[in-house]
Parts: sequence; structure tokens; C-alpha cells
Amino acid sequence: MADNVEQCRAALKRCPPGHSPRSQYLTNLAISLGNRFMHQGVSSDLDESIELHHAALLLRPLGHSDRSYSLSNLAVSLGDRFTHRGVPSDLDESIKLHRDALLLRPPGHSDRSHFLDNLALSLGDRFRQRSVPSDLHESIELHRAALHLRPPGHSDRSYSLNNLAISLGDRFREWGVPSDLDESIELDRAALLLRPTGHSLRSLSLSSLASSLLDRFRQRGVPSDLDECIELHRDALLLRPPGHSDRSYSLNNLAVSLGDRFTHRGVPSDLDESIELHRAALLLRPTGHSDRSQTLNNLAASLGDRFRQRGVPSDLDECIELHRDALLLRPPGHSDRSYSLNNLAISLADRFREWGVPSDLDESIELDRAALLLRPPGHPNRSLSLSSLASSLGDRFRQRDVPSDLDECIELHRAALLLRPPGHSDRSYSLNNLAVSLGDRFTQRGVPSDLDEAIELHRDGLVLRPPGHSDRSQSLDNLALSLRDRFRRRGLPSDLDETFSLFLQLPHVSHAASRGDLTAAKSWATAAEETNHSSALLAYQTALKFLDQHVTLLSSSSRHFDVVRMATASLAVDAFSCSVRHGALTTAVELVEQGRAVFWTQLARLCSPFDGLSLPGDAGGVLAEEFKQLSFRLRTAFDQSNEDPSPQIRQLTIQWNDVVSRIRILPDLSRFLLPPLFSDLQKAAEEGPVIIVNASQYNCDALIVLSDRDPVHVPIDVTRLEVSELSSDFHSVAKQFGSSDHQNKLVGILRKLWHHIVDPVVGALRKLNVRPGSRIWWCPTAEFTLLPLHAAGPYERERDNLSQIYISSYTPTLATLVRARQRVSRYPSTQYFVAIGQGNPDRGKELRCVAPELSAIAQRLVPIVSSFTSLEESDATVQGVLDALNHNQWLHLACHGMPDRTQPFESSFTMRDGPLMIKDIIRSNWQNPEFAFLSACHTTVGDERSPDESIHLAAAMQFSGFRSVIGSMWSVDDEVARQVVSAFYDKLVDDSGRLDCTRAAVALHKAVKKLRRNNIPLEQQIVFVHIGV
Repeated sequence: MADNVEQCRAALKRCPPGHSPRSQYLTNLAISLGNRFMHQGVSSDLDESIELHHAALLLRPLGHSDRSYSLSNLAVSLGDRFTHRGVPSDLDESIKLHRDALLLRPPGHSDRSHFLDNLALSLGDRFRQRSVPSDLHESIELHRAALHLRPPGHSDRSYSLNNLAISLGDRFREWGVPSDLDESIELDRAALLLRPTGHSLRSLSLSSLASSLLDRFRQRGVPSDLDECIELHRDALLLRPPGHSDRSYSLNNLAVSLGDRFTHRGVPSDLDESIELHRAALLLRPTGHSDRSQTLNNLAASLGDRFRQRGVPSDLDECIELHRDALLLRPPGHSDRSYSLNNLAISLADRFREWGVPSDLDESIELDRAALLLRPPGHPNRSLSLSSLASSLGDRFRQRDVPSDLDECIELHRAALLLRPPGHSDRSYSLNNLAVSLGDRFTQRGVPSDLDEAIELHRDGLVLRPPGHSDRSQSLDNLALSLRDRFRRRGLPSDLDETFSLFLQLPHVSHAASRGDLTAAKSWATAAEETNHSSALLAYQTALKFLDQHVTLLSSSSRHFDVVRMATASLAVDAFSCSVRHGALTTAVELVEQGRAVFWTQLARLCSPFDGLSLPGDAGGVLAEEFKQLSFRLRTAFDQSNEDPSPQIRQLTIQWNDVVSRIRILPDLSRFLLPPLFSDLQKAAEEGPVIIVNASQYNCDALIVLSDRDPVHVPIDVTRLEVSELSSDFHSVAKQFGSSDHQNKLVGILRKLWHHIVDPVVGALRKLNVRPGSRIWWCPTAEFTLLPLHAAGPYERERDNLSQIYISSYTPTLATLVRARQRVSRYPSTQYFVAIGQGNPDRGKELRCVAPELSAIAQRLVPIVSSFTSLEESDATVQGVLDALNHNQWLHLACHGMPDRTQPFESSFTMRDGPLMIKDIIRSNWQNPEFAFLSACHTTVGDERSPDESIHLAAAMQFSGFRSVIGSMWSVDDEVARQVVSAFYDKLVDDSGRLDCTRAAVALHKAVKKLRRNNIPLEQQIVFVHIGV
């Protein structure tokens, strides 16, 4: 190409001014430069090309036989420059030149159709920039005239069919006349027939037909139109491989179509793929590209949709930054500025609703007002700006209680609704928004007509969101709650009946549950509890099913923990309480399991759920291996990816889900990785009863789970508020451990635990013939997780405390204990033990007893175990520990434990070179770990806002595979730790002289008993707890 330009330059030099063929040499060089610009994008080539075409035109005055060609060439080049830089004068001059050229091609001229086409295309471009209707109407008439001159058999007929179809599509999008759209689709199909496989312009026809089908879907809602549209865009993209000049358009178009399908059917993979395609398009539209702002806007909108579905904050923050970038590229006067103002306003309003920062809301309203000024009456998108501004004013009213904001909000929603008549794709949103605002005004002022109108509007909105619509749950929820409000006001039983008939439609949601679906199910549960409705238990079951689907959409990454925490809230403990009140005790166990330790459950799905399972035949073995490999790759991808989900994660997730589906077809595996049934969970009690102690806002209860019968209910005479106060009191006392005046306070708390909670359970265990000295497992929920149940007692002479009656262990969930029981060492004959001590960490005070502690362990275990490794001081680094755990199944770790109550994944063990954090531990893939003694402070202290998620160091070790773990609930005295450890390992050895991790609870019990004789402070006698088998 460069050679061709230089050849043309050389030829032009040989033809000086005044020479008759000079105009042709100028034209040849101009065309070569234009072609090079199209391939390489160097602006100076296009500018020079235009100058040369101007020079050639001057040499071809009126009457010159080639004047029409020069007019046309210059017009096309100016049109190209307009496309790339957006300067309006270039387009105006281009149209004028095309008109002059057409005058030189009168009816009957062989090239007339070509010139009609060029003028029509330029007028179409000007319409898209300035929205002057006459430009579009004239463009269509010119395309019709060109088509008439290109009858069947004409080599250029497909061009005219395609161009006319695109123009009719533009007119449909502007004025919504159905016949324009139907004709456009008919013309596109005819053009596609003339461009069979192998035709250079087939991708253009595929793309054009797909876009028209998407328009028809948006107008008429026929699902097959949308599916065909997506398939056609996929075909077009295949014909535009990397390097193709139109690839970014196909990426964008397919992404938009997938986004539409997600909106209507709620399939998460469509949205993830849409985002992935928009990112790819953005890479092809770098800074300076004329369509960059469009792609920034589209990617931002898709990320906003994903935030609204899944609630991941990073999606919303990125969405806002992209909208800001797009707005900068659309300065005052830009035709699309109002879109960017509006979209940024919507995103800021979303962020305000999430985190309540007033400046976000104020900026949102300011942007909405600016957008509305750019969309005067008659503007096709005025309703969007009215609606957005109204919603933000409604938010400001709810925050600041200014009545005028609410009144303006309602008036704006009414104005938007008038612009969205029956048949408009956004009508349901306006009906819903106006209804919500009227509901707010009813709440504030109590005018009955506002509530009645809100209910009728919600009814109309629900009709427009039939089963399968992604926002149907929102409409069901809003209408149900409005009817409930009216029932409270007027007491009409029919309103209450209708409320629950609406909620009872929620379990039939056909798509993967979104945040909105989960919110609606929670509303149902709350309403049922308030009115004592019989559907309460079904409401909780539905909410927990939605919760499981919702968190499955999130990666098992610690950065999504806040989303999980907000989604779970008190759902599981309230579901447990409801089940108990309904006498459904096995259901209570199933539901509380389903809604607690959700993060760990997600992670466990990608670990080794095949332990203890044997799949039949060779095919089963292959399937098992495929599952393990995909799970490992998916975990690794989650750990390494900053983009969520990345294309790799999306593809791996599809493959992983496919393998899981195939496993569930196998005999006895239909519930593989589904929430376990009671019959599965009951296995947790094979070695002794498990006591679930539950604190709900409705009431507190204990259930004793036994291996051979249904659970036994033990009522607890305490409220959740009282449990919370007890937990707070204990936390305050724990801060004083080591001072002189805390002992009486501690005993007082342990007595309250005994009286209100533990003693009734012990009484029930005795009635069940659970012999003294037996092992029991506590599975506390909510604030009970923060209390030392194992240490409860009357603390009076002649009366036994719990530790003198039973040997206590803990488990975060029953499923965790079942997994630990099923996970049997593959190498029972070999025992590899590592003792790690860090007494001089990078931060924290020196621990003087670490070396003696490790020495005592070595002295006891070196003769017994197959291999004993000791890592101390400079060897006890973060990587050193991780490497050691790849080769050892038994661990003793003596160091500082550093809990982080607000960022629990930052909780850590302090090593010589820095912190070994929970997030490092859960990334590991250790083989057959058996037992861990965490001789460190605070190893069972987790996130105080979500105690049911059990995000602490001991739980991290357990969920990483350790079957048995000893941890601490608060600060451990250095010398006490040494004494406990010395006594403990003596008792961990079984009769055959081998270590047995199932003896850990008994060994700890005996070691602590020995401490009591040494006059050790009470809090140090009870600081260590056992978790697991």
C-alpha cells in the first residue's frame, strides 16, 4: 500500500501543472491515500486525500466529463472524515457535493443508482447526528429510487436492499411505525439471500437483519426474534475475525443482544458474556476512536445490570468511572451527551441507595436536570430523563423528608408514564415507579386514594411482567406489600389473601435467582411472620433456595464476602425458628445449614466433595477426575483473576456446571452438591449428639441432633436481644482478662449461660441417656457463636459444671463435621508432623515459651511419628509454612494470632516475614491434612457483623481439610500454652502408640483438667476449644 502511494506521488510529479491528465493523477494519489487511511488510520493521509480531491475538482470545471466523479470522491472523503472526527461542516459539505454530483447523473444515466445511494447514506448520517426528520425521509426515498434502478439480477441490488432496510430501521426506531420495521426485515432477508456464504458483504447483511430482529423483539416481545438475532450476530462475528475493520461493531451488537436476553430471561451467563464482549470491543476502540464513548457507555450499562443482579460493589464503581469517561468524550453540543448525563446519574443513584453517600445523590439529581434540559418535549428519550430524575428526588425525600421533593417526583413519574403508552417497552417501569412514589406519599400523609392508585398501577405493571420476566419478582413484591399496607389500614381479608397469593408465585421463578428475587422472598417471609400466615415456612425455603442460586453466581472469592454477608443476614436463624414453631424439626436443621457458613460451603464445592464417593465404572472414574481438574482450575482462576468473572472463569464455570449435571444423573448422586437433606446431616451425630443453639429475633431454641432418631427440641428461655447483651458483656470482660476484677464478672456470665441455655440442654441429654463423660458437639448460631458454651456452669460447690459432665467440641455446621468424618487418611501407616514456632515475628512482642513448647512436642513425638519437622525463627516464614503443609498432615503452630474483626480474611498468623492470612490458607490445596493445634491467640475470633459465616483462623484450617483443630477464643498466656501442649500430646497417642486425631477433644479435656490443679486463672483454663471430629 505504501508502495502504491509512492508510485502515485512519483507519477504526479511527472505531470506538472497545466498538463491535461494532471486531474487524474491527483485523483489516483488521493484514492491511494484514502485507502491507506482506511487500513492504518493515520489522520494526515485523510487530510491530504481531501486536499488532492479539491485540487482535482478545480481542474474539472462545469462541463468536464469527469466532474461528477471528482464531486463524488471529495464528498465520500469528507464523509469519512466526519465519521472519524465528527465535524458537522464536513458532513454538510459532503451532502452538498453529493447533490451536485447527482445533478450530473440525470435519469437514464448508468451510474445514477450509485450517486443516489451515496447521497442517501450521507443524509442518513446527518439524521443520526441531528435528528432532522426530513433528512431521514429523503434518505429513504433516494434508497427506494436506487433500488428501483437495480432490479433482480443487478449486481448491486443487495446494496440497495441493505441500505433501504437500515434507513427504514432508523425511521422505526424514531417513530415506531410497525410497517417500517416489517419492511426492513423483509428487505434484509432478501439482501441476505443475495449474499450467500463466501460473499464479502455477508457479515453486513447478517448484522443488519439481526439488528432489525432485535428492534422487533423490543417492540413485540417474540422470543424467537431475539434468539435468531443473537445467532445472526454470532455468525457475523465469525466472519469478522481479529483484524477485521468491523469486528468492534459485531462485538458490540452481539453484546447488546445478549444484554437484552439477560434482561428478559435472567440467564447470568448471557450477562457475563455481554460484558466480556463489550470489553473486547473497547480494546478495539482506543482513545480517539469515534465510537469509543458508545462502547464505554455500553460496558458501563452492562456492569450496572450485573451490580443490580449480584450486588458486587466493584461492578458499580467501575460502571460509574466508565460513564464519567464517556461523558468527557461527549462535551456540550455532542448529540449523545444527554445519554451520558442520564446514565451517570442512574449509576450514582444506585450507589447512593447502596451506601447512602449524600454527594452521590446530589450529583445524580444535578446530572438528571442537565439531561432533561437536553431532552425537551418531543425528544424520544425524554421519558427516561423524567423517570430518572423522579427516582432520585424520591430517594432524596426518603433521606431528607422534604415534601416538595416527593410531589415533584410524582409529577415527573406521571409525565414519564404519559410518554410510555400501552405497548412501550418501558411502560412497566413507569407504572412501578409511580406506584412506589404514591405509596411513599400515602405513608407520609395517609391519603387513602394514593394507596388505592398505587395498587392499581402495580397491578397494571405486573401484567406487563409475565412469568419468566426478570423483574416479575419485584412487581409481585411491590403489589403484595401495598395490599398488606391496605389490609393494615382497613382490615379487608381479601387484601391479605391476595398479598399471599402473589407471594406464593415466587417459588416458580424460572431463571437463576437475582438479588431482587431474594429480596422479594425475604419480604414474603417477613410479611408471613407479621401476620402469622401459614406460608411462612415455604417463604423461608424459597428465600434459602434463592440465596443458594444467588451466591452460586458469585465466585468463591473473599472479595465477594460482603455481598454474601448482606445476602444471608439473619435468614437462616429465622428460618430455623419458624421451622421449630411449626414442629418441622428436620426441616429446621436443613434450613439453618443451608443459610450459614455460605462462603465456606461455596468453597467446599470446589474442593474435594468426591472424598468418600465412588463413581461406578470407568466412565464414573473419568467423570470424577474431570470434576476434580475443573474444580482445581476454577479455584486457581478465582484466586488469580482481578476481573470478575473473567472469560476464563465463565468458560470453566459452564464446563463445571455441565460435569455436575452429568454426575447427578448417576445412581444415588441426584443431590450431588445440592443442600444436604436431614438424613445426610444426621451422620454428624454418629459419635455423639450435636446441639444446634439458635438465636432468632422471634425466639431462641436448641435442637439435639442424634444419629438414630428425629431431633429433640429444647426451648430456651432467653431472647436474641438478651443473648446479644450477654455476648457484648462477655466481649467487654474478655478485654480485661489479666486484670484482677474480671473474675467475678466472667463467672457471672458463665452462670447465665448455664442457667438459660446449657442446663436445659444437659437435662434433655440426661433424659436421652447420654452418659456422663460422653462427647457432645455444639453448633451455635448468631451471637451464640461468640460465647464460651463449653465453659458454662453453676460454679458452685457440690454442683458440676458442663466440663465435668460432658466433653465439648464445636462445629461451624453439621455438613463440615460430616465431611471431616468421611475424610479418612489415604496413608494411615505414615504420620508426618510439622511443628512451627515463631517467637520473634515481624510485628508483635516476643513469645519466650515458643522454643520450649516445640522442644517438649519434639521430645514426645519424634519416637512415634514417621517424620517430625521443626520450623523455627528465620525458617518460619509465610512460604515456609505453606510449603511445610504440602508435605505434612499433622501441624502444631505456636505464634501470635492476629484477628481482624472487620476484614476477617485479613486475620493472620504472624510469621518472621509477615502475616499468613486466611486468604492465603484457603488458596492452598493440602493433601490429607489431619490435625492442627493452633497455639496462638484469638484463632476462633471472626467477623463480628456476620458470626454465622465463621470466618476465622480455626475455621479456615478446618475448611482447608484439617479434620480436627484446636483453637483459642481469646488471648492465651504463653506459659499456659506450654503447659497445655505438654499434657495434650501425651493423651493424643492411642494404645497402639500412634497419633489419633479423634482423641483431640479428650486429650484437651484432660490437659485442661490438669491445669485446674495448678491454680491457673479461669479464663486460661477455658481459652482453648476443640473443633471437628
